Amino acid sequence: MADVAMPRLSDSMEEGTILKWLKSDGDEVSRGDELVEIETDKANMTYEADQDGTLSIVAQEGDTLAVGETIARIGEGGSENGAAPAERETSEGGEDEGGEAETATATAEAPAEEREEPVEESGGDEEREPAHAEGGNGRIKASPVARRMARELGLELGNLQGTGPGGRIVKADVEAASKGDGAQAAAPAEAPAAPAEEPEREAPKPPPAVVSGDAETGKGQTTTQDLTRLQQTVARRMAESKATAPEFVLNIDVDMEEAVDLRKRLKAAATEGQSVPSFNDFVVKASALALVDFPRANGAYRDGKFELYSRVNVGVAVAGQDALVVPTVFDADTKSLGQISRETRALAERVRAGAITPPELSSGTFTVSNLGMFGIQSFVAVINPPQAAILAVGAMAPTPVVRDGEVVVRNIMRLTLACDHRILYGADAAEFLGRIRERLENPLQLAL
Repeated sequence: MADVAMPRLSDSMEEGTILKWLKSDGDEVSRGDELVEIETDKANMTYEADQDGTLSIVAQEGDTLAVGETIARIGEGGSENGAAPAERETSEGGEDEGGEAETATATAEAPAEEREEPVEESGGDEEREPAHAEGGNGRIKASPVARRMARELGLELGNLQGTGPGGRIVKADVEAASKGDGAQAAAPAEAPAAPAEEPEREAPKPPPAVVSGDAETGKGQTTTQDLTRLQQTVARRMAESKATAPEFVLNIDVDMEEAVDLRKRLKAAATEGQSVPSFNDFVVKASALALVDFPRANGAYRDGKFELYSRVNVGVAVAGQDALVVPTVFDADTKSLGQISRETRALAERVRAGAITPPELSSGTFTVSNLGMFGIQSFVAVINPPQAAILAVGAMAPTPVVRDGEVVVRNIMRLTLACDHRILYGADAAEFLGRIRERLENPLQLAL
């Protein structure tokens, strides 16, 4: 049978989590059939079969595996799924990390007297113990995520009692052991004997939050929540940015009066159902045109070298499901305001629907982040590594300013540019930001 490995679905993907199998163990599948839904560091993706055959599932739902690890096998019908029940029951569970599925299948197929006989001879305690002990290849039976967690927490798998099918050690067992739960780490002899007719239990799925009392500190109940893979990636990349990029920040005020007038004319000219460019679309277009004139602002610093990109792909920060996501407007310098408007709206909808694809999230060369709709006048955004800079857009507000010696009220918007000083220097960044302001204050240039 051919192995189906955890695919690399994005450039930054190192591991993935099995969310849902779309086919069942033993199903006949054809090339192109959707097999499994995988959660990556970018988005939830569906993976398709690359050949015909019978599916043998190895990794279970909820398991997290590194890229390249086996999640299933596809081959000739019956080559593995058709193995005799006796062979499955006598083989040790540690031969592969998909032993959980095989053990469950063998138990269901074995006659009742075959299942009961070991219990009558030695009791339920002895029956469960070998399931997580070392097998013929010296490997303890545990799920991949349990192995990783035990390694990170410094726990010995051999000291844990598994509660998964066949005594397989699962994530909940490691979590219980790390909290000092003696019932989970107790020796098999101390566990009560299981009735002969008791079916094997499926691996319990831990709740999304663990609640514990904290009376001593007066904080009341403390709730801890596991991060999604997307939240983990955002946290890692933002920490990487602040730790490695020596940033400096520039602010500039933009007179948006002409842009306001242009948008009014565009709105009046739009047909029913036609989208009208927002002021953020104006900023995306102005930034894209300025990036053409300042190539290093459209580049990255990597390993002592400048990477300069031929395409101007502007990322637009969007609030997704409990995380910040930055989909990309490709070749924004060559697109009209109308095109940019339609694309940004479609991208935002796909982000909120969880349908965005990794290529749309990993190809940006510059980022625009806007919190103006929340009334924020200005803020400093964190650089999206390895990009050279990120532009933060504040709220536009009527502001008294001096024009030709007179105080007048104009619509002013503040832009804040955070730059990586390894590739962008003060003077270059100031000229770049000034070029964006020039385009916005003369918005007809954006329509050319």
